[in-house]
Amino acid sequence: METARFEDFAARYAAAWSSGDPAAVAQFFAPEGSLAINGAAPAIGRAAISDAARGFMTAFPDLRVSFERLVVHLDRVEFHWTLAGSNTGPGGTGNRVRISGSESWKFGPDGLIAESEGRFDAAEYQRQIGATAK
Repeated sequence: METARFEDFAARYAAAWSSGDPAAVAQFFAPEGSLAINGAAPAIGRAAISDAARGFMTAFPDLRVSFERLVVHLDRVEFHWTLAGSNTGPGGTGNRVRISGSESWKFGPDGLIAESEGRFDAAEYQRQIGATAK
């Protein structure tokens, strides 16, 4: 894909995260694609990816993900984003969170994400949520 197509893909992907529809996020992945966040075991397949997205969407009913920039490498594309929302889902603290991160995408021959490795500052996320260690 050329840069303009990657940028369009990234803008639509951010909009899917902001849509409240976890299946919309999963549709950007190949059927057996994977999404790993902060080195955790990856969610593999669209159903598992949809579940991962649902977790964030449930915790942050007003979730908004903004597309910040792309960095195109030879074999991967880095999608940089900012997440903003209030942690008002079940068991939430009510705190507003704004955190930035990135996903490193490897695309499959179908033009969909075959592998995504996501990263964000987990300690800063926990601080903003106001979660306490147990």
